[in-house]
Amino acid sequence: MGLEMEAVAAAAPAAAREQGVEIYPLSRYYFGAKDAAAAPRGLETAADRALRLKANFAANGLRTSVHGVLLVELFDHPHVLLLQVRNSSFVLPGGRLRPGEEDVQGLKRKLSSKLSVLDDGEAIAEEEEDDWQVGECIGMWWRSEFEAIPFPYMPPSFRAPKECIKLFLIRLPMSRQFVVPRNMKLLAVPLSQIHNNAQVYGPVISGIPNLLSKFSLNVISD
Repeated sequence: MGLEMEAVAAAAPAAAREQGVEIYPLSRYYFGAKDAAAAPRGLETAADRALRLKANFAANGLRTSVHGVLLVELFDHPHVLLLQVRNSSFVLPGGRLRPGEEDVQGLKRKLSSKLSVLDDGEAIAEEEEDDWQVGECIGMWWRSEFEAIPFPYMPPSFRAPKECIKLFLIRLPMSRQFVVPRNMKLLAVPLSQIHNNAQVYGPVISGIPNLLSKFSLNVISD
């Protein structure tokens, strides 16, 4: 028993190191802007959006969305990079997968379209895709209806979920450039501010601090 306990204790620090995440200062990153992508859907009504989502579901089945959790350091505290749309709602970088598209491939495409000089419709070079270090999936959420609040589990009442939302941890390099559409803002929001703050950030974003609790966050300051 004693030897087994010693083996477990020795393995624990190694496992913790494997789960370590290095977070670099916000000052090491560069920010630019690009033309806003055409967004005719921004003018659609809620009823029109519901009809479009129903048509997509009938044609392609379950909608899968992938989003990246990007962490930076500011004031010796971890911050999450969020996109603010029209000075109102907050979203994680990412978006909907195309039919048959793999999670990691689709997330790299979406990150490049939201945070680099490329647009979603442009072909993404292999080296550009590989520039994003997509880590493990840290959480999954399910939506029962097209406009319903997502759940971090599949309730028994769900007969045919309409959307699956996946969060992936993105390991940022020491420095890089972010280029954001002009109709969006890229903000660094402290974990302490979003924790359990679903009223402002919604249930998915406000649950990120809990999802990150299993990682050892190594905050690196200048």
